[in-house]
Amino acid sequence: MSAISPETAPRPLDTVRLAAWLAGRLPGLRGPLSATRFKGGQSNPTYLLSDAAGARYVLRKQPDGVLLPSAHAVDREYRVLHALGGTDVPVARVHCFCDDPQVVGTPFYVMEFVDGRVLWDPALPGMPVAARGAIYEEMNRVVAALHRVDVGAAGLADYGRPGAFFERQIARWTRQYQATVEGPGGVDAIPAMERLIEWLPANVPVTPAGRDESCIFHGDLRIDNMIFHPSEPRVLALLDWELSTLGHPLADFAYHALPWRLGAQQFRGMAGADFAALGIPGERAYLDAYCRRVDREPVDPAHWEFYLAYAMFRLAAILQGILKRSHDGTASSAEARETGARARPIAEAAWRQVEAHFPRTAR
Repeated sequence: MSAISPETAPRPLDTVRLAAWLAGRLPGLRGPLSATRFKGGQSNPTYLLSDAAGARYVLRKQPDGVLLPSAHAVDREYRVLHALGGTDVPVARVHCFCDDPQVVGTPFYVMEFVDGRVLWDPALPGMPVAARGAIYEEMNRVVAALHRVDVGAAGLADYGRPGAFFERQIARWTRQYQATVEGPGGVDAIPAMERLIEWLPANVPVTPAGRDESCIFHGDLRIDNMIFHPSEPRVLALLDWELSTLGHPLADFAYHALPWRLGAQQFRGMAGADFAALGIPGERAYLDAYCRRVDREPVDPAHWEFYLAYAMFRLAAILQGILKRSHDGTASSAEARETGARARPIAEAAWRQVEAHFPRTAR
């Protein structure tokens, strides 16, 4: 699925049982089967499968242990990948889904291995200026293609609830955050999150009556969730659909734009960089290019600031969930505690932004 270097899994899969289940579902599979876990990521554990003939596949499963409500739904990942296979959105081909926890301990699915580049740093160090610009042009194109998919034609009209997206999502991530701090074993509360929980629902931009902008919402549109061609500025596969649903396109795009607002220590960001010197478009130019591609009017600056504050709030809630899983011993990565600790500074950055752009309502 990616060019990430795999590491030996701390909890090895039962490859004998897995190979038996895959027999007949993966034509040409030849045992024995080996499985190594991909390094990186905090969500659903992902493994490289290799058979005796050298064929490679990718398995993605739920984490072990008790999970937060609605989290790690690999069945939804499988469904959206299968649906997008015939669209302009580049995705890995999925082969099969298993909901029997007896096979590898949790539900999982298997998809093709896509070989290419994963670009971890959004500033693209060491890359020529023109190449950086081409990478960002391609990313913008892929995100726009996703948001232009006809959800009905793709069979995804019921993939999420239409309308009132921000209200519902703010409530959802509020519950997720509160679940991490309440009761025995809860992690420390974040005052900035408490302020955002109060402010965000009261300041959602007004949507024209009767207008529903629901699109396929990826939920984790980062540069390192895209596999690029080994030598061309071309996306071969958009990865990690764990948080996908139907939602507001600008909420999805605002999260995608967070590297322009956050620093490298917060979220693999590039805030404060000299974008012109790097050959990377500035935040507003990148947003305007997206708007042209999806045929929408330029975004109101105040609305854009709300969308970015919401995206930071949502990210902080996700990271707080990672911190809680690390605390409970169920996180899928040894770096989970360090990653989860970023929830606080990101929530604080979101609240500073609210105070700077909405001083009257932030009191």
